[in-house]
Amino acid sequence: MKRIQIAALTLLAVLSPSVLAHNVNAVASFSVLGDIVKAVGGEHVSVTTLVGPDGDPHTFEPSPRESRLLNQADLVFVSGLGLEGWMDRLVKSSGYAHPVVVASKGVTSRTMEEDGKTITDPHAWNSAHNGAIYARNVMDALIKADPEDAAAIRQRGEAYIQQLEQLDRWANTEFAAIAASKRKVLTSHDAFGYFGAEYGVHFLAPVGFSTEAEASASDVGKLIEQLKTEGIRTYFIENQTDPRLVRQIAAATGAKSGGELYPEALSQADGPAPTYVAAFKHNVNTMLASMR
Repeated sequence: MKRIQIAALTLLAVLSPSVLAHNVNAVASFSVLGDIVKAVGGEHVSVTTLVGPDGDPHTFEPSPRESRLLNQADLVFVSGLGLEGWMDRLVKSSGYAHPVVVASKGVTSRTMEEDGKTITDPHAWNSAHNGAIYARNVMDALIKADPEDAAAIRQRGEAYIQQLEQLDRWANTEFAAIAASKRKVLTSHDAFGYFGAEYGVHFLAPVGFSTEAEASASDVGKLIEQLKTEGIRTYFIENQTDPRLVRQIAAATGAKSGGELYPEALSQADGPAPTYVAAFKHNVNTMLASMR
């Protein structure tokens, strides 16, 4: 009897494609993007993230393990805008032959002068407006890779995009209620440029876009004087960076800790920012608490 039952179930699986759900095997470059892919794809995608929670995507160094993961993937998702400087080499060495999906496609990028060079700011997702663009690009790529489940992926994706658009409106409303003179923040490195442009917050940091950059003694001295002049009394550390320099600057200015922000890496599952939505809410609420 058992053999008959097993044979019947096997036949049912062959005759009914819905029994065997098709999962897109996806690799995402870092934790924020990996969560966006999971949120959009749901049960129709299996996501592996290269740079995990609390990890720094600037300083990541791929190993043979990551090369094998890419070799077996159906889709690879990157943020782009120069964030993953190590990805091109990894793609070539892995033999990955499918599309590399750039989630930031369509974002209006920002630039800044750093060490005499014009650099593109890669941290576009820190604006929820841009996060919605990421989600739409992810949704389109997953639908193309899995047309059988297009309706379900689109339904999840559109609902998620609406959630991010609501978060964007909420953040705009909350910061608009704060006097411009109070919307000033000291962080470890310049990861909140898109956030600041979108929500009217002025960010100061001792180093530039990349955590690999180093601040000179002269730069630190100028920043300390600027903080004193502008009366900035609160500083924030970032979960993926070394906090020593920003704490040193804070000690010289009398600034007090406002808590921890999550600009480019999610927290562990039991932390305050295990998803992109949770990280965005946490960052907004933590900053607002220091301004009121």
